[in-house]
Amino acid sequence: MQAEQDNHWMGLALEMAAKAEARGEVPVGAVLVKDNQLLAAGFNFSIGQHDPSAHAEMQCLRQAGQVIQNYRMLDATLYVTLEPCSMCAGAMVHSRIKRVVFGARDAKTGAAGSVVDLLNNSAFNHQVSVTSGVREQECAAMLSDFFKRRRAEKKALKQAAKNQQANG
Repeated sequence: MQAEQDNHWMGLALEMAAKAEARGEVPVGAVLVKDNQLLAAGFNFSIGQHDPSAHAEMQCLRQAGQVIQNYRMLDATLYVTLEPCSMCAGAMVHSRIKRVVFGARDAKTGAAGSVVDLLNNSAFNHQVSVTSGVREQECAAMLSDFFKRRRAEKKALKQAAKNQQANG
C-alpha cells in the first residue's frame, strides 16, 4: 500500500520536474502530501526567479505553509525527484514534516545520506524519516538527459561562434 502511494506521488513530482525543464530549469519537482491528499506542489525555479533558494522543495513548502496557514507541516510527506540539499533538508527539519521520499541520489550535494545526513541528525530537535530510490531510474534519467542536452547545446554554441569568427 505505502509503496503504491509512493509510486503515485513520485509520478506527480516527476510531472512537476517536467514543468521545470520546460522553463529551462534543472528538472526537479516536489509535492507535499498529508493523509494521501495533495497540499502543495513545486518545481525548481532558481534561474527564472534569480533566487538560489527557489528549489522545488522550498517552493512546495512555502506554498503548503500558505495553504495550511502554518509553518509546521506535521504528519506530511514530501516527495521529491532528487535528494534534498542542505538548505532544503534544513527547511524540512524546521517544518517538522514526518517523511521525505526521493528518487535519485545526489552525490555532490545530497543531505539525506549521500554527502551528509541532516534529516536524521540526533543533534536536531526533529528527525525526518527518509525513503530513497522511489522511481530512481526515471528521476536520474530525467536529470542526466537534461545535463547531456545542456552540454551539447553549449558545445554547439561554442562551435558556431568559432565558425563565425573563422568566416569573419
